[in-house]
Amino acid sequence: MHLKALNKLSGSFSNAQKMPVLFLGHGSPLNAIEENTFVANFKKIGKETPKPKAILCISAHWETKGTYVTAMKKPKTIHDFGGFPQALFDVQYPAPGSPSLARETKDLITKTKIGLDKNWGLDHGTWSVVKHLYPNAEIPTIQMSLDYTKSPKHHFELAKELSQLRQKGVLIIGSGNMVHNLGKVAWDKLKGEPFAFDWAMEANEKIKSWILNGDFQNLINFKKQGKAFDLAIPTPEHYLPLLYALALKHDRDKTSLFNDQPVGGSLSMTSVKFD
Repeated sequence: MHLKALNKLSGSFSNAQKMPVLFLGHGSPLNAIEENTFVANFKKIGKETPKPKAILCISAHWETKGTYVTAMKKPKTIHDFGGFPQALFDVQYPAPGSPSLARETKDLITKTKIGLDKNWGLDHGTWSVVKHLYPNAEIPTIQMSLDYTKSPKHHFELAKELSQLRQKGVLIIGSGNMVHNLGKVAWDKLKGEPFAFDWAMEANEKIKSWILNGDFQNLINFKKQGKAFDLAIPTPEHYLPLLYALALKHDRDKTSLFNDQPVGGSLSMTSVKFD
């Protein structure tokens, strides 16, 4: 048996309780320091989920040419935004990294070559939500980048190769937003009652329906779904993490939706749990 095959069978993460898979609508970085319904539900998910051995997060905010996983022992907290209160920049999430999980992830993937990154860290797509699930920052956490040169189908198929990690106590999280068009945000409607433009509501409802019905092909082919989807997903980086979660769903998994609420007309916080 080849050494790589042996690594797949006997990697550093041994079999454990199967972990759920999450897609988290992360929304504004301010959710990291605010107390609201979204944050309350993130905390609830953290309490309901078995404590993982490690976390692998696919964040909308790390796009690269090629695919990489963070492989440092102590990833830095990246404040990849501007114009927010100093309190947000003061947040640190000092979760340890996991070079061993990074190597195991690299060995699992045959779809493409995986690079081991020592420079990135944890961006706000990861720490702004994971800090609510695990506020003590004790769970080893790594990120996988999104290769912006690849198709949605490529991302979906690559994600399938991560399936073994679910059996090894690794919580896999896709972090983005199903509907994300910052250019169309109704800034005067960010507070108060939930508000969505018609096209945002149409796209979000179709996405949810296809998730619940297991119609993943239409979700992979989101670029062919018409004007509402063109407006809801003008660029793919916030949507692609959803495809990673969908690809990791097992046939017998229960599907749960939460935080299903629009923000500012053109954003959706809708989140998904498969377990």
